[in-house]
Amino acid sequence: MNESNAMPATAQSRRKGIYLLPNLFTTGTLFGGFYAIVQAMGGRFEAAAAGILAAMVADGLDGRIARLTNTQSDFGKEYDSLCDMVAFGVAAAIVVYAFSLHHFSEYKWLGGKLGWALAFLFAACAALRLARFNVLTAIAGSNKDFFGLPSPSAAATVVFFVWAAHSWGLDGETALLPASILTLGCALLMVSNIRYASFKQVKLSRRGPFLYMVLFVGIFTLILINPPNVLFWGFFGYTLSGPALTLWRRYRRTSALA
Repeated sequence: MNESNAMPATAQSRRKGIYLLPNLFTTGTLFGGFYAIVQAMGGRFEAAAAGILAAMVADGLDGRIARLTNTQSDFGKEYDSLCDMVAFGVAAAIVVYAFSLHHFSEYKWLGGKLGWALAFLFAACAALRLARFNVLTAIAGSNKDFFGLPSPSAAATVVFFVWAAHSWGLDGETALLPASILTLGCALLMVSNIRYASFKQVKLSRRGPFLYMVLFVGIFTLILINPPNVLFWGFFGYTLSGPALTLWRRYRRTSALA
């Protein structure tokens, strides 16, 4: 057998292509994060928030499309984690820093570096959260509750607060205290063991009650009426739901033992 005839088979077995459709949506997540960084650097925080929102939509679709079309791959999982880190870790931290946290530089008695330290803490906790999620997914699957606040929800809470504060007419210095509390709180919740509800059990491809459709339309209408406020309070409520449910479970256990 000619050696040149054997080479293509060996090379072909080593070369594996990638699935374009889900990875295009994953690239959309990366682009949304990069767009948010560029817009935040220019002081255009509404556009930055829109970039994070687009990244969240793309991130929510890529996995579902991969499962529906049976195009999951190890490459896609790794690429998704890297893009999530950019969009929901680095980009979100830069947006809140550019809007408000950089004003800590004016407080020399705090060292002047607390702002970028908080922003870095948020980005680092997002990286840790994504790494832990990948490990837990490999062990126990991805359809159970989340341990720790998901990084997209943390990014949404922080960035949509920036959007809402901007719509309220607040400047970054005025909103410094709540921005700092939200940034620190979301960072710590991401690396906590507090359980958060996962909505991956919702199968959009299956039949469901008509009431679900009415609910989705109602939520979409509310978002259209006032996007920054509805999105911020919605994700802020989800952020608080984890600690609230944890306290409720502990209270019930205490009551049962009493």
